[in-house]
Amino acid sequence: MEKIKAYGPGFIVCLIIGLIAQQIAKLVPSIGAALFAIGMGMLAGNTFLNKEIFNMGTKFSESRLLEYSIVLTGLTLQLTDIMGIGVQGVGFIALQMTCTVMTCYFIGKKLGFAKKFSLLMCAGNAVCGSSAIGTVAPIVEADSKDKGISITIVNVTGTVLMVVLPLLTGWLYHHETLKTSAMIGGTLQSIGQVIASAVMVNGEVVEFATIFKIVRIIFIVFIALFYSKMNLGEGEPLFSKHTKTAAKVKAGIPWFVVGFFVLSLLNSTGLIPHVVSVMAKSISSQFEIIALAAIGMRVKFKDLVKEGPKAILYGGLTGTAQIILAIIFISILFA
Repeated sequence: MEKIKAYGPGFIVCLIIGLIAQQIAKLVPSIGAALFAIGMGMLAGNTFLNKEIFNMGTKFSESRLLEYSIVLTGLTLQLTDIMGIGVQGVGFIALQMTCTVMTCYFIGKKLGFAKKFSLLMCAGNAVCGSSAIGTVAPIVEADSKDKGISITIVNVTGTVLMVVLPLLTGWLYHHETLKTSAMIGGTLQSIGQVIASAVMVNGEVVEFATIFKIVRIIFIVFIALFYSKMNLGEGEPLFSKHTKTAAKVKAGIPWFVVGFFVLSLLNSTGLIPHVVSVMAKSISSQFEIIALAAIGMRVKFKDLVKEGPKAILYGGLTGTAQIILAIIFISILFA
């Protein structure tokens, strides 16, 4: 009962916003329910529903419902579908992540940000937003202020890009599935933003963009190990010798990624009835819309203003660099 009281108000609000968004989308199908859900969530969350009572429910809706949605997506895909991104897809993610970390760190250094803050920004943009920041923060011994600011800037950057990328991929690739999925799944900061952006294109892009994103999430293990070898002293080279004992790495594959692959493997056996896959896809779609409303509710304009123009510039330059890198690598690997 305590959990229901804590999560209920925020969840119900997001559910209502999601239902309204879907009804409005029927009148304007060219825009789609995803954008309406996010927009209405942002409007409500910054005005009349900007209340503490909704916070736990919106956080649950944003994170857990998306995780459940990803697991259920496994029942709609087979291993052959997952392999559809190919060696080029994995190579694209590896290159994109590596160059994002390098570029983001370079930008942070030029703008005068501290090493630890820049490293948090690198992980958040290269891997999976606030989850990646939470994973590497103990490794680099970042304080709570740096962690909070980096999460805010990364999430705001991703929110802007999730609206921009469907327009950009429509212009560049005419929404060709593999290239569009690579751009969205390989660039956007959080799994929620990937799904939100892909939903604005079509269902096939949602599936493949999710696969690209899952590969990025798996790579968090390598990022964590990479960070553990760094010299965190200000003014010293990142990989110079240092006497401090390397931080203990605690990073693993998230449960929903494991669940996604397990259900995909099960679906590949042919034992899952088609009706179950259809039902899983329907439930997953509903979870996505509710989660998107929650994402909108949790974007606070006051937080963005509070961080100041310099931090916003850092996020904007990093996001722009990610897009440019993705365009280059897609042109090479998916020609």
